[in-house]
Amino acid sequence: MPELENEVVVVTGASRGLGESMVERVSEEGARVTLTARDEERMEEIAADLPTESLVVPADVRDADAVERVIERTLEEFGRIDTLVNNAGVSLLGMQDSRNGLVDVTEAEWDTVLEINLKGVFLFTREVLPHMYEQERGNIINISSGLGRRAIAGAGAYVSSKWGLEGLTRTTALEGEAHGVNANALDPGGRVDTDIWAHLPEEEREQILDPDVMDDAAVLLAAQGPDGVSGESMAADEWEERLG
Repeated sequence: MPELENEVVVVTGASRGLGESMVERVSEEGARVTLTARDEERMEEIAADLPTESLVVPADVRDADAVERVIERTLEEFGRIDTLVNNAGVSLLGMQDSRNGLVDVTEAEWDTVLEINLKGVFLFTREVLPHMYEQERGNIINISSGLGRRAIAGAGAYVSSKWGLEGLTRTTALEGEAHGVNANALDPGGRVDTDIWAHLPEEEREQILDPDVMDDAAVLLAAQGPDGVSGESMAADEWEERLG
């Protein structure tokens, strides 16, 4: 039997890159999937090729009403939510093809990164937890980065958002413990061939990780029961070793 047979998984940032790859993989493992991002047309194309039932609900993760609609539509369609993958994220490097010192980051740029990478995770988590608490099981997987545990110059907004995400993950785990809900952070373990690194020369892009790098780990995390590992943050290969 597939690992996630009849489970319901919500994936944010599902229209490309890491999100698209995880959607396809959890569907192959038997899960019914809600895809959410801003690009509805692209998500519909992805959903059309999935082997299991799926639902496309476009949303901006910064919009609380839109987030609420994603969760409501999922519950109406599938009746439950077993796993939330908070994958949507941006970086100024991906938006501008360059690193910027703090003195060069505008308030609007800072707000964009923090709102998508951190506020969006909070909004989706806040919306889904009551349902997971009620069913006394669930998994929240927050897609982090090595820059959630260390820092580099020129990426202040992104680093701050991912350090915040790491703390939010631990808080979610502590609050969910009594309700059978696990919360963990997962990162690729290096640079991935997605839009963030689109500016790299072709020869460098060939040397970085493929977008499916986290798929195995995401499935292992989503398959955890109420007594699973929670409050931890690791790269994909470390999770595979821990749970595989």
